[in-house]
Amino acid sequence: MRTPLSWLADRYTWGPQSLRRAAAASVAAAVLIIVTGGVVRVTGSGLGCPEWPSCTGESLAPTAEMGVHGAIEFGNRLLTGVLCVAVGWLIIAACLQSVPSRNVLRGAWAQFWVVVLNAVVGGITVWMRLSPYIVAAHFLAASLLLATAVVTWERVQWQERGVSAQEVVSRRAVTLSRLLLVGAAALLVVGTAVTGSGPHAGDSSDVTRMPFGWESATIVHGAIAVACLVLGVLLLTALPAGSSARRRTGVFLAVFALQGAVGVFQSLTSLPSVAVVLHLLGSALVWAGAVSVTLVVKRHSTARAAVGDQPSARLARSTIAADT
Repeated sequence: MRTPLSWLADRYTWGPQSLRRAAAASVAAAVLIIVTGGVVRVTGSGLGCPEWPSCTGESLAPTAEMGVHGAIEFGNRLLTGVLCVAVGWLIIAACLQSVPSRNVLRGAWAQFWVVVLNAVVGGITVWMRLSPYIVAAHFLAASLLLATAVVTWERVQWQERGVSAQEVVSRRAVTLSRLLLVGAAALLVVGTAVTGSGPHAGDSSDVTRMPFGWESATIVHGAIAVACLVLGVLLLTALPAGSSARRRTGVFLAVFALQGAVGVFQSLTSLPSVAVVLHLLGSALVWAGAVSVTLVVKRHSTARAAVGDQPSARLARSTIAADT
């Protein structure tokens, strides 16, 4: 069955640079939606638009009487349109490559459906008057979108670079990277409990909070963070010196350390709004980094089988074949 995209693919071809830019834009948009969601929460603008999908029963956009809270919440909603444009660009760029990658195209379409999921959960969040459990689901849906965007970005990048025999990693490194990813996911989930029991409810009105102590949730969150830091250091030592996987892990640990410092600062200073937003940005970067590190370590492990046949050559073609 012919589609508009297949018609375009028969007539036009875009270069790989367009695909790289589109994939990078989708990652940036996914990070931005997480950060602006934090701005909505700390400014108490979660119900700035009290209805969904329209802002009020009579108007799609906020009115002047709704003030800055309406503008902030509506601005966050408009970012869904930006996400759709970025993902649509990625889908078109993936289709118009001279040799399209099925895995990249699948990743692009997966992002589209996660954007739809995130929009629906956002609407339910408004209908449920900022229930902390639905707010948590909304954040986790946005984090799923970011993970999908990073996976697609890595698939795009991998088409242009390979792995040398000196970069192939051990099974121990693969195991540590997977444990690190699980730990990062646990940090996100427990972080929603910290948020759900904390003071920033998302609106100036009386919003129900999760029924447990914020201090206890914060301690558990911190303990998981320490475990992730230990796993990251162990992974760094298990990777070959000079390998791209080791460099990627080093960058991840630097970002993780900065994120931890922001987290400690906000906990000791009564959660100032700016620090909370910075911590949300850090959480997005840490999560994206954990996904990226796990993928690059897996790729370097996948190249192991080809090392025996090509001990000193680049192994890109043998590992990319599965992606095209």
